[in-house]
Amino acid sequence: MLDKSRSLAVDCVTYDLEDSVTMHNKAEARQSLHRFLAQPKAPSIKERAVRINAVGSGLEEEDLREVSKASHLDTIVIPKVNSASDLHWAADFLNYTRTLNQTSESSPYPVNILALIESAKALSNLNSICQATPLLSGLIFAAEDFAFDLSITRTPSLTEFLYARSAIVTAARAHNLPSTIDLVCTTYKGPEGRQVMEEECFGGKSLGFNGKQCIHPDQVDIAQKAFAPSEEELEWAVRVVVANARAEERGRGAWTLDGKMIDAPVVGKARVVVGRAEACDIDVGIAMQKWRDQQPE
Repeated sequence: MLDKSRSLAVDCVTYDLEDSVTMHNKAEARQSLHRFLAQPKAPSIKERAVRINAVGSGLEEEDLREVSKASHLDTIVIPKVNSASDLHWAADFLNYTRTLNQTSESSPYPVNILALIESAKALSNLNSICQATPLLSGLIFAAEDFAFDLSITRTPSLTEFLYARSAIVTAARAHNLPSTIDLVCTTYKGPEGRQVMEEECFGGKSLGFNGKQCIHPDQVDIAQKAFAPSEEELEWAVRVVVANARAEERGRGAWTLDGKMIDAPVVGKARVVVGRAEACDIDVGIAMQKWRDQQPE
């Protein structure tokens, strides 16, 4: 299964030491992951992460001690983060073990942290969680555990999670965390699974999430297409960026495009869309060439 994951073309593959590993297999799983992560990443994978057991479980120290030795680990995923202290401990332990494992010829390799938000307590502590450590690079919403904590039932509309999802996105943005990863789509088989996944992706994108957890390879291309700028979005953004450069040359702070006002916030959004397209390996140059003569109206 580990070797099979190398064939994926994804932003991040997360290997699990928590729920998917039974108690008597924890030690073996740690060692297997350590050996596997000694191999360089496949070119089609941008990031490799490991989800350890929760801080306070009694398993987290051995998890971190073992996997942090791996030479090709990018990120640690901390589940059930309820307060900043959970991340303080993880960051301190991670920094200590990385320094301990470095050789005289090398500096400690960079490792980021992603925090899973799974409870009402975590939601109420989002501000301090987001400021807990410079290693924190994003938040992930764990809907099933959150529903269990609040004794609510997940429905197809996902409206019961609207407040939590909005709070997570807002907090991450307020603290300049680059990654906000939306809930798992539990329906994944057949045409119905694809439709539900697509709807959830666009719903999460509309709230401000910039990624989604996938539990099956068939979900990957749906998420990638949904969260990447569409051809129409990219063309609009490129037109704005190109026309704005000419507007600035003429000293115009606000102008129109297709009858709609364009000002600084809209230009900022357009630049973000272009940057996201580049991050998704979309050839922005084609659109730039097509609209190179765009003028502000």
